[in-house]
Amino acid sequence: MTAVERVEEQLAALRIARRCEPCEEPAYLLDIHTSTAAPPGSSRFVAVSCSNESIRVHDRETLRFLREYRGRPGLLSGVRFAHACDSLVFSACSHGTVRCWDVRSASQEPVQVFTGYPSNVFISFDISCSDIIVCAGTEKAEKDTFLVFWDARGVTDCASATKEPLGVYSESHNDDITKICFHPTEPNLVVSGSTDGLVNVFDINKDNEDDALLSTCNSDSSVSSLGWAGEGYKQVYCTTHDEGFCWWDMAQLDTEDPITLLHVLDVRESVCTENHGLHYLVGGLYHEKAGKLFLVGGTSTGNIHLLSCSTGGLSLVGTLRGGHSATVRSFCWSPTDESLLTGGEDAQLLLWKPGAVERSLTKKASLKISSSVQKRVRVHNTSLKSRKK
Repeated sequence: MTAVERVEEQLAALRIARRCEPCEEPAYLLDIHTSTAAPPGSSRFVAVSCSNESIRVHDRETLRFLREYRGRPGLLSGVRFAHACDSLVFSACSHGTVRCWDVRSASQEPVQVFTGYPSNVFISFDISCSDIIVCAGTEKAEKDTFLVFWDARGVTDCASATKEPLGVYSESHNDDITKICFHPTEPNLVVSGSTDGLVNVFDINKDNEDDALLSTCNSDSSVSSLGWAGEGYKQVYCTTHDEGFCWWDMAQLDTEDPITLLHVLDVRESVCTENHGLHYLVGGLYHEKAGKLFLVGGTSTGNIHLLSCSTGGLSLVGTLRGGHSATVRSFCWSPTDESLLTGGEDAQLLLWKPGAVERSLTKKASLKISSSVQKRVRVHNTSLKSRKK
């Protein structure tokens, strides 16, 4: 059995290990992130961005609820832990800030607020792998859309202080910037995706935006998620709001070979899921051990499909059943223990591990909750051209 086959078998064998206790105020779970390995004797954290304008923090192993943060005024979008400090958690706010809390503190007040410009409504963000730069993307305001950058150093040294931006990029997208993702190992590289269909790769060490823009790829649709993949993370992929998938190889930029590895206009029509259907994509995960990119998708009734990506197309690896009762909106893969966290519109947070037996006493919720927050879907402009190959 090859390494890839072993990993695919492990993924198909994922079973529920823990189910979070239902909270008093049910909400869609829109984004999940886990802290890095904690010091001996302390546990890791899970942070969840919810549709009720809050960030909830749980214990990573038990899923026990620990504390909650609110973004008011403003709606919080996304959640990320710092890489080096496992207790610092960030989220972008529609009120024109990115906020950082210390989960070890009982205070509800952020330890740092990164302020944008008056018109900024932030809907996406990320932190560089070195924890030095925070970048946030805005909704389109009049004719402008921005990537805003801050210096994130010294967060814990200046509690409750605010930080002004280092600068902005304003020319590379012409609609809402829906996703931002820094390179896993190279802190100067960042990729951004937008409802304009463009996926841009930047080297932020360059002096200006024109020089920083290394590549522009066109997904021909509104970008819903993106990430890095491949050996050395030289590949970029994205999913779209109409369930498309694009995969590019940045290593081919300076060659005559095409950079597109795979472009699937509608994954729902291209993957056989044994009559259970594939209704949507959630995002992708790159499995380092297998050197393989996988996609996570699902059904409106809560089944989760794991798809394997190759240049020849997509194939079903396995389906995770019996967990969620409604659409799955978020997940977080943990390579250290080969586990998967998932969150959905049924307000459930689940921990899946290979061959696990569920130990929680909580029964699976059967209702789909209502929410005022719906996924943004826009009319797509398919006439956009790539600036570079």
